[in-house]
Amino acid sequence: MNDRPKIDPEQWVAEYGDYLYRYALARLHDETSAQDVVQETFLAAFKGAAKFSGQSSEKTWLIGILKHKVVDYIRKASRERSYEDVTEAEGRVDDYFDRRGHWKTGQSEWRVNPRKAYEQREFWVVFESCLDKLQDRLRSVFMLRELEGCSAEEICNELKITSTNLWVMLYRARARLKVCIEENWFKANQ
Repeated sequence: MNDRPKIDPEQWVAEYGDYLYRYALARLHDETSAQDVVQETFLAAFKGAAKFSGQSSEKTWLIGILKHKVVDYIRKASRERSYEDVTEAEGRVDDYFDRRGHWKTGQSEWRVNPRKAYEQREFWVVFESCLDKLQDRLRSVFMLRELEGCSAEEICNELKITSTNLWVMLYRARARLKVCIEENWFKANQ
């Protein structure tokens, strides 16, 4: 006897298509990209339908697949953007030098305000100090989520915590950082 739930891929678009599209659009902010990842989600789900165990609803299962497709899309887009940024920056550098590698005359002034750059560096010193004051687990959760960009699932698996505990810890870390930064940066620089 087969204990697997019966799924009906023919109903997915009608039942879940709009929700999945809105979910993807809210994260990608681009209609075409959102449509693409939803289509990829349906295709992946169709190919993997035999693996669906029924431990969650069809909708939850599809959202899980969609989340992975969105992350894959963002990773791919960031790699492509990074290459374009490097290429663009290299092109600008050539504008400042002649063929012999000497500075061209008539260069514009620096676009960076040294005072603001120094203040920004000071802010990061305060931020790191505040981060160091957090308990080890709170600091780890915050850094993994906000600085490393890890997913909630990855963090929970890594730290052996529940998702509810993760969100509570993130809330506490953010709240404590906010108070510390307000006291040590904003009030000090008024």
